[in-house]
Amino acid sequence: MIRVGINGYGTIGRRVADAVMLQDDMVLVGVTKMKPDYRAAIAAQKGIPVYTPNAEAAAAFEKARMAHAGDLSKLLSEVDVVVDATPELGAEYKPVFAKHGRKAIFQGGEEHELTGLSFVSQVNFDAAKGRDAVRVVSCNTTALCRLLGSLRQGFGVSKARAVLARRAADPDEISKGPIDAIVLDPSSLPSHHGPDVQSVMPDLDITTMAIKVPETHMHLHSVIATLGGKPTREQVLEQLQRTPRMMLVEGKAGFKSTAQVIDWAREVGRPRNDVYEAVIWRESVTMVGNEVYMFMGVHQEAIVTPENVDAIRAVCGGYSAGDSMRTTDATLGIRHPA
Repeated sequence: MIRVGINGYGTIGRRVADAVMLQDDMVLVGVTKMKPDYRAAIAAQKGIPVYTPNAEAAAAFEKARMAHAGDLSKLLSEVDVVVDATPELGAEYKPVFAKHGRKAIFQGGEEHELTGLSFVSQVNFDAAKGRDAVRVVSCNTTALCRLLGSLRQGFGVSKARAVLARRAADPDEISKGPIDAIVLDPSSLPSHHGPDVQSVMPDLDITTMAIKVPETHMHLHSVIATLGGKPTREQVLEQLQRTPRMMLVEGKAGFKSTAQVIDWAREVGRPRNDVYEAVIWRESVTMVGNEVYMFMGVHQEAIVTPENVDAIRAVCGGYSAGDSMRTTDATLGIRHPA
């Protein structure tokens, strides 16, 4: 059994914690929480031991008369690997994890240089095997790598361009909205998303630009890729259909916007309405010569959940990419092509 600790219990940490508890080869030792709030109470109700990252947090728990299992050092003494899900504090925590000799998984808010390996399961699982630390890339980078990795595998990709309409805030980030604007993100071009994709796929020619829109649940990418040869639209759709963690939807089936994608997740019983897949609108897939055009939806809160689970297995060893992804997908209810 892989003993896992999670440092931070927010948007990503909560999802990874629940996903780890579904794995037959993992045990969730505990999570850290800075504040004794309802999230900490819910973790305790689920039977998850709650640790505190420092003395200040421990004092807050004690003042609130909420039990805790100890400090971060105690948690680290009991785990094999720690998933850091703190908001861009990885550089601060990395030496702490290393001091305890623990393998670590960081998130996309950190710089690539923190670990030297940026991770997407289907692209570079093997490169992460046995490493002390890896960085699971951001939601947008994960989706782009899944899509472009699939197209590159099927046809070759000589060039990719993407415009990202990004959600302005997560649903519970009330201090960031609502807004009555479309914000250039940034106004200078290109955006950082292309170089981040290149941290996983360094030889890919990709340029991106982004805007923030008054939306909380998903991002929407407009993607253009130049493919090798001249595949037909049907061949591209077949390639995407057989790619793990990609989901094709259709407007005629009621998927008129990102809102219907979230509603689908709610209706099929996904926890927190989570959409782990990168979502492609089937009718948007269009070939013009050797260029393919399409729209892709990205649920920013959920899409990196399976990547974190796979990253845990990768650094601990004993799995192939295919075996890990199939196992993860089965536990999360993700359709996995044969």
